Amino acid sequence: MASAVTVPGFLAVDSGGSGLRVVVGGVGSDRTSGPLSSGEPVRTGARGIDPGHFMEQLAPMVRALTDQAEVSEVGTAVIGAAGLATLGDGLRAEVPGALAREFGVRTVALAADAVTAYVGALGARPGAVVAAGTGLIAIGTDLTGWRRADGWGHLLGDCGGGAWIGRAGLEAALRAYDGRDGGSGALLSCAKERFGAMAGLPGQLYPRSDRPAVLAAFAPRVAECAPDDPVAAGILRAAARHMAGSAVAVCPASGEPEVALTGGLFKMGEPLLVPLHEELAKRLPHARLVPTEGDPLDGAVRIARDLAAGALALPCDGAMLSVVSSKGQGDHF
Repeated sequence: MASAVTVPGFLAVDSGGSGLRVVVGGVGSDRTSGPLSSGEPVRTGARGIDPGHFMEQLAPMVRALTDQAEVSEVGTAVIGAAGLATLGDGLRAEVPGALAREFGVRTVALAADAVTAYVGALGARPGAVVAAGTGLIAIGTDLTGWRRADGWGHLLGDCGGGAWIGRAGLEAALRAYDGRDGGSGALLSCAKERFGAMAGLPGQLYPRSDRPAVLAAFAPRVAECAPDDPVAAGILRAAARHMAGSAVAVCPASGEPEVALTGGLFKMGEPLLVPLHEELAKRLPHARLVPTEGDPLDGAVRIARDLAAGALALPCDGAMLSVVSSKGQGDHF
C-alpha cells in the first residue's frame, strides 16, 4: 500500500494560565491536527518562564500531532506565551535551539499572548484589540509597530478586567455592610452567599496566591445585579470607561482601524457590552467595532501560515514579536 502523501508543516502553540494548546498543520494546505492541551501551566522561576518545563510538555505533543497531520517536517514554529514580554528571556534563549534539535525547526516566532490574541481577533490589519478576562490588556498596531496599554496585574492595573470588577463589587458590598455611602445591598447579599460572614472576607482573600481569579469569579455577580442595582451598573460603566481608555491609547489615530473585543469577560453580555460600545463610539469615532474572528491559538496558526509562506506583515520587535533563525545564529528577520 502506498504511503500517505506528506507536506511541510508548521507548529502553533498557545501557552497560558491553563497550560499549552498545540496545533500542527500543513503549509499551503488546510490540513491540521489538534489542538492538544497539556492542562498544566508552564512553571516560572528566576529566569522567568521555564524553557525546560516548556519543552518537556511540548515535545511529546508535537510528536503525536506530527504523525496525525502527516507532515514531512515541521519547519516553522510560532510560540505565543503569556508573560513573554517580561518573563520570556529563557524561552528566547533556549527554545529555538531546542526545537531545531528535536524537530528540525528552522524558523521560530516568539510572540506575546497579546499579539496572538490580536491576530486571532483581527488578522494582520490595523486596529486595536481589548483582551479581557481575569486581567485586561489592550494592544494595537498600524502595522509598523506595536502599542500596548495596561496588563499590569491586579495590584497595579488591569483596570476594567474581571478581578477589577470583582474587587469593586466586593468593595460596594463592604460599604453596605459598614453602612457607608456607595454601598450595594444586592452585592452584599451576593457576597454573603459566596463568602459567608463579611468580617471573614479579608482572611479568605489576602493570603491566597490565586486572589485575582477569586476576585474575577465575583464579576459575573456584578453583571447579574446591574439591571436592577445602580451601584453594580455604575461599576460596569466605570469598567467600560477604563477599557475604552486603553483602546484609545493603542488604536491608530488615523485611517479606518478596526477594534475587536476578545476574552471570557465579555460573556457577561449586555450589562458590560452596552456601556462599552457607547464609550468606544464616543472616544473612537473613526474606528469600526468588528466581531472577533478567533482566539489566541487561531492567531498563532495565522502567524505560522504567513511566516511559512514568507508573507508575514506584522511588525517585529524584541518584546512583542520576534522571528529568529533556529540554526544557532539567533538572527532576527
